Amino acid sequence: MQKQYRILSINPGSTSTKIAFFIDAQPVFVETVRHSTDELKKYEKITDQYEYRRQLILRTLANNAVEINELDAVVGRGGLIKPLASGTYRVNDAMCADLKIGVQGEHASNLGGLLARGIADTVGIPAFIVDPVCVDELEAVARITGLPEISRRSLVHALNLRAAALRATAELKRAVADTNLVLVHLGGGVSLAASKGGKMIDISNPNDEGAFSPERAGGLPMQEFMKMCMSGKFSVPQLKKKLVGTAGLVAHLGTSDGKEILHRINEGDKKAELIMNAMAYNIAKQVGALATVLFGAVNAIVLTGGLAHSAYLTSLIGERVNWIAPILLFPGEDEMQSLTEGALRVLRGEEPAQEY
Repeated sequence: MQKQYRILSINPGSTSTKIAFFIDAQPVFVETVRHSTDELKKYEKITDQYEYRRQLILRTLANNAVEINELDAVVGRGGLIKPLASGTYRVNDAMCADLKIGVQGEHASNLGGLLARGIADTVGIPAFIVDPVCVDELEAVARITGLPEISRRSLVHALNLRAAALRATAELKRAVADTNLVLVHLGGGVSLAASKGGKMIDISNPNDEGAFSPERAGGLPMQEFMKMCMSGKFSVPQLKKKLVGTAGLVAHLGTSDGKEILHRINEGDKKAELIMNAMAYNIAKQVGALATVLFGAVNAIVLTGGLAHSAYLTSLIGERVNWIAPILLFPGEDEMQSLTEGALRVLRGEEPAQEY
């Protein structure tokens, strides 16, 4: 009989910490602990919240009658560390150092590996992270832009994209090495990737380029944006917010709520209909662009993320791209499940643990 593994998964967000306990891939409990603004403003840096969040995790485990010494591994959400290949990584000293300094930026997810390591070390079990946003498997040609001073960066929803890719490969009954996919994460940001043999060889970074999305601007006419930057009307933080946070559907329609927008469309709101169609149009263009990266040899187009629940949106995308390849729908973004499955693949010997 195959050994059952007991895994604690931790996903720190800007105002919450998700905590889950799994036996193999089956959740025993999943809880979200919310953090008030007043509570968090006491901490100057994200990493200063470490002990506060650690105590909350330990309290949650105790409330659910889970003993730390019963665990086989702890897995945390990957943070903004140096670019790396996809996979499950042991949290080592070098990774902890980079998470603490925020080598690619300060974000709550940087606490994921630190919390996993801190809890795991008390009982001598491994700590992991899985497919952080900084997964970078771009081919050399994909990095080049028209300015030698600027290279393209790979920052995408890698955790969900890779989990969806593995599901798609299994559904297609193909070997990973022989499978080409165009992956689309439909969320507050829209990430895309061309996956060749399990590697994301080109991407669409939702913070910099590609389709606009519920909260992000995507690619813009550069001359016009340059005029906005030089106008003196906006500070740098305001411009950043215009690109990420208050852009896309929020800027056009005042909301990123897909259900609300669909209700407006059903009530005859022509502007809402136009903007939603424009977003789908832009996403479809990016799918087509990434299909060329794979020379058109695409086994499936995979739509995942929260907005993949919207039949309205997925049908708009599908009618433009279904001539390229069959479309597979994996709605939702179960990060806790994906984190756990990444740890489980290593514990079961299905793939090796990567070293940072």
